[in-house]
Amino acid sequence: MERESMEFDVVIVGAGPAGLSAACRIRQLSLESGNDVSVCVVEKGSEVGAHILSGAVFEPTALNELFPDWSDKGAPLHTKVSHDDICYMTSAEKGINVPGWAVPKTMHNEGNYIISLGNLCRWLAEQAEELGAEIYPGFAAAEILYHEDGRVKGIATGDMGVAEDGSHKDSYAEGMELHAKYTLFSEGCRGHLGKQLIEQFQLDAGKDPQHYGLGIKEIWKIADDKHQQGKVFHSTGWPLSESGSFGGGFLYHVEDNQVSLGLITDLGYSNPHLSPYEEFQRFKQHPAVKSVLEGGERLSYGARAIAKGGLQSLPKMTFPGGLLIGCDAGTLNFAKIKGSHTAMKSGMIAAETVHAAISQEQKEGQELTEYTTAFESSWLYKELKAQRNFGPAQHKWGNLFGSAYAFIDINIFNGNLPWTLQDSKPDHAQMLPAAECKKIPYAKPDGVISFDRPSSVFLSNTNHEEDQPCHLTLKDASIPISYNLPLYDEPAQRYCPAGVYEVVNDEKGEPRFQINGQNCVHCKTCDIKDPSQNIVWVTPEGLGGPNYPNM
Repeated sequence: MERESMEFDVVIVGAGPAGLSAACRIRQLSLESGNDVSVCVVEKGSEVGAHILSGAVFEPTALNELFPDWSDKGAPLHTKVSHDDICYMTSAEKGINVPGWAVPKTMHNEGNYIISLGNLCRWLAEQAEELGAEIYPGFAAAEILYHEDGRVKGIATGDMGVAEDGSHKDSYAEGMELHAKYTLFSEGCRGHLGKQLIEQFQLDAGKDPQHYGLGIKEIWKIADDKHQQGKVFHSTGWPLSESGSFGGGFLYHVEDNQVSLGLITDLGYSNPHLSPYEEFQRFKQHPAVKSVLEGGERLSYGARAIAKGGLQSLPKMTFPGGLLIGCDAGTLNFAKIKGSHTAMKSGMIAAETVHAAISQEQKEGQELTEYTTAFESSWLYKELKAQRNFGPAQHKWGNLFGSAYAFIDINIFNGNLPWTLQDSKPDHAQMLPAAECKKIPYAKPDGVISFDRPSSVFLSNTNHEEDQPCHLTLKDASIPISYNLPLYDEPAQRYCPAGVYEVVNDEKGEPRFQINGQNCVHCKTCDIKDPSQNIVWVTPEGLGGPNYPNM
């Protein structure tokens, strides 16, 4: 039976900063030019912003272009950065404050804001709808549709009401096809459809593999006398340095006596005993962080992977019938630890390219190579090119010496050194056998500063319909126990920040791989870090996953 379908000029997958900026810009151009272009945005979260998580220190460059009057329109940018502190944590008790002059200038945050990216996306969605875009939260894009000649035709949303055994429940509703002249994929880091497009059209040919970090974040309400609104604190070194791993922490003082804090663990780590979640609990026990949190209350928890490979890992973003934009492609600027302004700009360039193609009645679904020209002429490309060596330098020489290189490259030569560092080994291939690595003893949570996974997942408001096919699929169900367990002590037990994966003993005392899909916060770490590349994340029913109020 043929599925129902709807026709649009442009379908956008994902209501994040890239997708919503694209929707706003297309509709702005439609109203300015009189060449009306219809736009539909589908979002798998229960509402816009429900799956959005970021630090977030926000650079308003792209927002200033998209809505110069954003302040008058009530954009939720309330806390301007007042000052930066950077600490090199040398141990569990000590650290060295890095003077501002010694810090790569990309890490300075004058003129930036501390925000909730989820709330900014909610505001962008309001602007898009006022401009005439249609936005449908709760509908997961589950399938890419193709024309017979291979051009992308659109997407199909997932069926609802399918039981775990594949049968149809009373609530069954078939997914709908959304057809478009052009489809923009803006699912965020490691988008499951974006991953398919990269493979289908070989968009990563000749590129370095994408590299990733896992960001784990909490929001706390703290005592009034400890709150310094606008203060930005970053750290590097301990606790990750103890295992030879890389990454860094953050603590941002936002409004209402709240702080956003977290730890980004570079997913290129080699020790399979490492747990990013437990490393975050250790980070909070450092005096520089604990002294702020003591007496406070934890309000929210969440986790999300970030794509941080930069220019060398950026795939080709065009293919017949569509574009790959924002973090689905990997436009984050890791030297700044910022991806929102770059995602927004990539979406705006896409909007201008698509609107022009439709207005000029170009052949429907042709490959928009003019996007590449516009992208490479933009400040976004210039920014990524100037700071292209930051990430590879961190991987080659670690946070301390990598940052020293970045200081010379960025502060002194403005990113114009005549070479490009490569980073050609994918993150999942970095993992060493467990027998070659030192075990890491993690303390039990104290329930005051550090917490267990179940209580944390509870704060993420994560929920999935229980009786549905598991969205965490295995290419080979035997690999976790037969291969990953003896060689790597099955690291999924530790790299997942939500306790989705467990190795338990069955009634015969034999180990069994258990997947608690209900807990999944859609961070995508398993799809990235599994050393066998055996786990494939696919979208669950729409509405499932975390429901972040203000992350």
